[in-house]
Amino acid sequence: MTDTAATANDAQRARLASYVSDLGVVRGRVVLSSGKESDYYVDMRRVTLHREAGPLLGHVLLDLLEEQGLGPDEVDAVGGLTLGADPVATAILHAAASRGQGIDAFVVRKEAKAHGMQRRIEGPNISGRRVVVVEDTSTTGGSVLTAVKAVEEAGAEIVGVVVVLDRATGAREVVEAAGYRYFEALGLTDVGLA
Repeated sequence: MTDTAATANDAQRARLASYVSDLGVVRGRVVLSSGKESDYYVDMRRVTLHREAGPLLGHVLLDLLEEQGLGPDEVDAVGGLTLGADPVATAILHAAASRGQGIDAFVVRKEAKAHGMQRRIEGPNISGRRVVVVEDTSTTGGSVLTAVKAVEEAGAEIVGVVVVLDRATGAREVVEAAGYRYFEALGLTDVGLA
């Protein structure tokens, strides 16, 4: 990694942080999917599905993975638990494609469908492939570990977990204790919440 690349991604991360702060942060008492209460909610779909922020997110995460030694030769696919991970994975897929890199995306359902193909994981086959599990925000690590379990059951090798925004409430420690590398694009300080 060169200093120029680091500076470019730092500027992109700062732009992404502005989008998260401006579009995604909602103040007020909420109950998170983990069951914990919070004084704010970060609605990442307002960011990940935004016409400018979504594509930017893909490049920020792709650069983050490359900074951590997970370039296009080390990652075959990205995906995670629906719904939050879906636009994150597709943003990375499109960023990679714009650079001539072949990274697929997949979706992990909370449970297999009872009809149709009855799949738990949608998209290209990930068996025997190196994957990064993605998540939009992480609180306890529970959602991402649900996806990790399904991905491993499908026969994929998990080379990392990446989240857009880490809430600094223990997810990193839980995921790393389970034996996985954990990367975050942004923390609470980056978006003015700490």
